[in-house]
This record gives sequence, structure tokens and C-alpha cells, in this order.
Amino acid sequence: MMTMDRLKQLRNRMPVVCAGLGLALATVTVPLQAQQNPSSLLNPFYGSVTAGKATNTVLALSLDDAVRRGLQTNLGLREAEAGEQLLHGEEMEALQEFLPTVTVTGGTGVHEYDLAALGFGPSVVGKFSALLPPNTNLSGFSLITKADVTSGQVNYDQTLYSGPVINGYKAVREAEKVAYFQKMTARGEVVQQVATAYLRVIAAESDVENAQALLESDRVLESQAEAKHAAGTAPRLDVLRAQVELQQQQQRLLASENVRDKAEILLKREIGVPPGQPIQLTDPAPYSDLVEQSEAQLLASAYQNRQDYQNLTAQAKANYYVMKARQSERLPTLSFSGNYGVTSVSGVGAHGTMIAMGKLQVPIFREASLRGETDVARAQLQGVQRQLASLRAQIVEQVRSAQLDAEAAGKLLDVARSNVDLARQALADETDRYKAGVDDTLPLVRAQASLATAESNLVQSLYQYNLAKLALARSTGVIELQYRDYLGEK
Repeated sequence: MMTMDRLKQLRNRMPVVCAGLGLALATVTVPLQAQQNPSSLLNPFYGSVTAGKATNTVLALSLDDAVRRGLQTNLGLREAEAGEQLLHGEEMEALQEFLPTVTVTGGTGVHEYDLAALGFGPSVVGKFSALLPPNTNLSGFSLITKADVTSGQVNYDQTLYSGPVINGYKAVREAEKVAYFQKMTARGEVVQQVATAYLRVIAAESDVENAQALLESDRVLESQAEAKHAAGTAPRLDVLRAQVELQQQQQRLLASENVRDKAEILLKREIGVPPGQPIQLTDPAPYSDLVEQSEAQLLASAYQNRQDYQNLTAQAKANYYVMKARQSERLPTLSFSGNYGVTSVSGVGAHGTMIAMGKLQVPIFREASLRGETDVARAQLQGVQRQLASLRAQIVEQVRSAQLDAEAAGKLLDVARSNVDLARQALADETDRYKAGVDDTLPLVRAQASLATAESNLVQSLYQYNLAKLALARSTGVIELQYRDYLGEK
């Protein structure tokens, strides 16, 4: 029968099994420049199990490849899977409480008996002398005897009915579901983490490309300023301005390259790629307009697909069965045990032995402990139920916030694109004026700075828009299956 210690261990382990629920509620929307080097000591989802060694061959990496590698190597996901395996083992142990236990024992050996020690002394032998044939000599009768004994036995034990066993098994099954939903929550966390890291590298690479393009443009302008000054048509100040702008753009390029390299390091760590392995992202910055969905549709998807919600629901059921197991300790327990064996003694032969025994245990008076244990289990169940009600309200808040963030990010992206178009047109007009000798280099430098700012804002806006869509997919519980649909450009 499952002991109360086993049930107490199960009950005490329930919060540990569900310790990862908080991870399911988090969304990663950290700006490109704000994310530092997160530690896997604080959050295992920032770590991975590195697979293989670095090579000189450039690794072509698509977003789908990165997500697949993350799901294979992420440290947090590996820990969640280990938790599921642990609970599966607990379920098998609980299942054994229902099944018959059959054991076979056997042995052979030489046994020596002291009949006197067993109460068969000389006086007892004398009493039996009258039953023996006349002239029987008992003077040589030894009270120390030996025998070769060989025995074999089959034992059978089974619990026929036990309330704690039945409800304890149901509790463990629900606990295994908790571990499964925790694992699925972890998979969603990994997809969001990896996709965010991938998009961060794309955004950083776009900043580098923009900086390189502006640097080439500054080189051309610096060369033109030198030529005009040499021809006597432009002052030395124009040359100095062009040189200052060129050097400032070189600084921006170096800073952008540093950000990109650090973003690549974070991506490699999260997908288990060796730090020294060169990689090349094959997917461009994804963009697609957000498909309009009503709030009711988003909430229905969240309640159906969010693994943390299913997780807490299973935890509530597990605590309910733990409470029922406590309450059922007042009920009788019925079990059966028996065995059949054969024993062979030298000179006597083989003899069969058997036992068949039913056992009924009825608790008489344990009311204080039973009530106390039941109250504890009931309080834990009520606590989980309150958490479940709070989570429903939190889901509404998260879905609404994610929807508003995605809509706002989309509008900001449209404005950023318009600003880039205007800045490019302004730079083109100012370049023509400079070439025609109408303006000096100062308005041209300002136009270049405006374009650099506008393009940087566009990169950030697209990055934030994609993060907002990922957060919306996560809040509705579909990020693992539909992250491509939300990002677009598969």
C-alpha cells in the first residue's frame, strides 16, 4: 500500500514540479542596445549544451535552423525534460501499487539441529521408549542431527482496495501532466529566446550595412571637398567638415560591428554553436502586416493553447487528488497475500506448503492527524485554484497589452519608413545643391546625419515590431507552431 510518507513527498514536490510557471508568463522584448550578457546561472534558458567543435566552414543558419538547434540544445528545456522523466518514473512507481507483486525464493543447504535446544531432550526420548519395539537401544540416539534441506517458494501480494493508493496514483498522473506542460512551456520560451536573438543579429547587421553605406558616401564627399578646395572653389573648412564626418562615421561603423559580433555570440550560446564557429544568417529581416484578430479570438486561443494555463489546471487536479487521498485514509484497506512452496528434506521427501490470507485494515482513531493532513491538502488546493483564477486575469492583461504593443509598433514602423524616404530625398537634394555650389558642406553633413538617424530608427522599429508580434504569439500560446506566420517571409 502507498504509505502516507509517499503521499507527503508527492504533495511537497508539487510546487517544485511547477516552479517553471513563472517562465511561461515572461516575454522577451528587450531593446537591441539594452540587452547585456544574461547569465544561465540565473536563467537556464540563456544557456545551452554546446554540440560539436568549431570549424573554419561558415555555417549557413536560417531562422528555422536556429530554432531547431535551440530546441535540441537549450539548457532550460533539457532541465524541463528531465523533470518530465522524473515524474514519469514516479507514475510507474505509483502504478506498481495497483499491480500484483510476485517474487520467487529458493535455496538449498545443510541444516544442523540441536533437538535439546528445541525441547526434545533425553527425558522426552525416554517417554517415547514405550512406543518402540522391545530391546530397542536408545543409548546411541544423538540429539544433534543434520539434514539436507531444499526449498522453493512463490509469493504473491496485491492491494485490492485502498483509497490513498487510488487517489495517490491519480495525483501522480496529474503531476506528470504538470511536468509535460512545463516542458511545452519551456519549448515556447526557447522559440521566443532564439527568434529574438536571431532578429537581434539581423538588426545589428542592418545597422552595420547602413553604416558602411554612409561611410562610402562620406569618402566620396570628402574626396569631392578636397578636389574643390584644390581648385579654389571651396574653403578649407568644407574639407575639415567632410573629414570630421568621415571619421565620425568610421566610429559608428566600429560600434555597430561590435554590437553585431556580441549579438552573434549570444545567438551561438543559445543554440549550442561553438563560440568560434563562423555563421551567416540566410534569412532577411522578416516583415508582414499583422493579421487582424479580435480580442475574443486571441483570448480563446490563449485559454486553449497556453501551456502555463494547462499546467496550472493540471496542478489543481493533482492537489485535488492529494486531498482526496488524505480524506480516504479513513476508509478500510483490503489486501491479499499468499505463497506456495515445496520443501525437500533428505531422507523424508518433498512436501508442499501454502498460505492464502486476506487482510482488512480499518483505522479506528487517528482523527486529529487525519483532519490536519486533510486541511493542509485543502489549503494547498485552494491556493492553486486562486492562482488559476489570477492567471486567467493575467492572460487577459497580457493578450491586450501584446495586441496594443504590436499595433503601436506597426504604426511606428510606418512612420520610420516614411522618415527614411524623406531623409533620403533631402540628402539627394542637398547633394545636388552642394555639387552646384549653392551650399557648403554644413547642410550636407546635417542631411547625412538625419539619414543615419532615420535608418537606425527604421532598423530598431522593424526589430521591435517583430518582437511585439512574437510576444503576441507567445501570449496566445501558439509561438512554437506559428512564429513564422506572425513574422512572415518564410
